Amino acid sequence: MSGDGRDGRLGYLLLASITLFWGVNWPAIKLSVGVLSVWDFRLLSAGVGGLGLLTIARLGRERLAVPRSQVGPLLLCALFNVVGWHLCSAFGVLLMPAGRAAILAFTMPLWASLFAVPILGERLTATRVYGLLLGLAGLAVLVGPDLVVFRTAPLGAGFMVLAAVSWGLGTVLLKRFRWTIATTTLAGWQQLAGALAIGLAGLAAGGLDPWPADIAPVNLAAIAYAVSVPMIYCFWAFMYTVRLLPAPVAAIGTLAVPVVGVFSGALLLGEPVGLREVGALLLICSALAVVLVLPAWRGRRA
Repeated sequence: MSGDGRDGRLGYLLLASITLFWGVNWPAIKLSVGVLSVWDFRLLSAGVGGLGLLTIARLGRERLAVPRSQVGPLLLCALFNVVGWHLCSAFGVLLMPAGRAAILAFTMPLWASLFAVPILGERLTATRVYGLLLGLAGLAVLVGPDLVVFRTAPLGAGFMVLAAVSWGLGTVLLKRFRWTIATTTLAGWQQLAGALAIGLAGLAAGGLDPWPADIAPVNLAAIAYAVSVPMIYCFWAFMYTVRLLPAPVAAIGTLAVPVVGVFSGALLLGEPVGLREVGALLLICSALAVVLVLPAWRGRRA
């Protein structure tokens, strides 16, 4: 098998793991912000994620130094991938129902696909457009009547769309720059840079609070999961996937995350699942098949 084939297969395996672990993370976030302020939770997540990634990089004997020429691009990517995403999504969750906020956040592939055209010079092929439309249709089905939230909580919905735009732009910029540092190191410094910005913003807004004296074991377990697996492994895996696959493909692959979030919420939190969720799952799985499976099958036939 060629190097490209191995890279593609690894990219798809990473996407599958990201879908699972990020999907399960949404119930964990809901349990976490039930006992911590959003500012504290986001600062803790980015801080632990950054330190964990840099520790792994050090144990793997990677160089932690960032070349001077790449400091600016790193901070720019951190601005959108960490600061913009965390803060906009945090305010969005505060101002609208958390479950539907997550669904709006994962319109990110739409923005990444659009940004990739002028920034990366990538083509919006018919297959990608068709897969993207299928995936967004699945999200629309999942939102369904809750689109009324744009009327009842327009500011919250606006923050969630801004979060999706920020993440989409950050994903494309990550692909735009030529990096000489390892992915783990790059991810770790992005998280720490974002944590610093979030901490300063939290202090300015007066949103940082003392750690609660009594936290239930289930909430503590949720916090431990949310600040470790998604912030360390998933953040690294997504950045590595962007290096292996075209940015729109990597972005579209995340469309299944909110579906996993909905079903894991039903399993872990007892949230209802109905025909809308099942219909969305079918549409989004079809989108993933069109964008990820069909091209690989055609390549093997060729």
